[in-house]
Amino acid sequence: MTGFRVAEIRSVGGQAVLVAENGRELPAADTVVVLTGFRPDLSFLSEMRLDLDPTLEAPRRIAADIDPNIHSCGSVQATGALDLAQPEPDLYLVGMKSYGRAPTFLALTGYEQVRSVVAALAGDHEGAARVELVLPDTGVCGGAGVFDDPESADIGGGCCAPAPEVLAIGGTR
Repeated sequence: MTGFRVAEIRSVGGQAVLVAENGRELPAADTVVVLTGFRPDLSFLSEMRLDLDPTLEAPRRIAADIDPNIHSCGSVQATGALDLAQPEPDLYLVGMKSYGRAPTFLALTGYEQVRSVVAALAGDHEGAARVELVLPDTGVCGGAGVFDDPESADIGGGCCAPAPEVLAIGGTR
């Protein structure tokens, strides 16, 4: 079953009934296996020196701040070059790879990470240290935003579906 967002799991006669966000129910089942495919593939970095949290497989400096047992996508602070730097010179983990197994990653977070890392690589250390992203403290986001609901009020903004923005490093926007 693809494209099914579980809102509730009911126990009926010792079986699980999955109820989607739109109210659709699946037939009762003895076993539910969730295969999201969510696991970071870091194999291409096997020859690099990395400093990763052993549980999340995220950069050790941000692991406690992105732990899904503590934080939701709206409560994770922006991370930059200093947080994402690895022991290998000029190597940074950005985007989804930076969050390892944590499912709280947002595209806006990745844009800010890339902005900061590019500033650091360009020698703009002040720009790299500056945080230019403030996420709303919204709790758990509704997933893929406008991908799932084209009529969504979040079109062009919101936690998970931001409006496109031109970013500049060391200059004006």
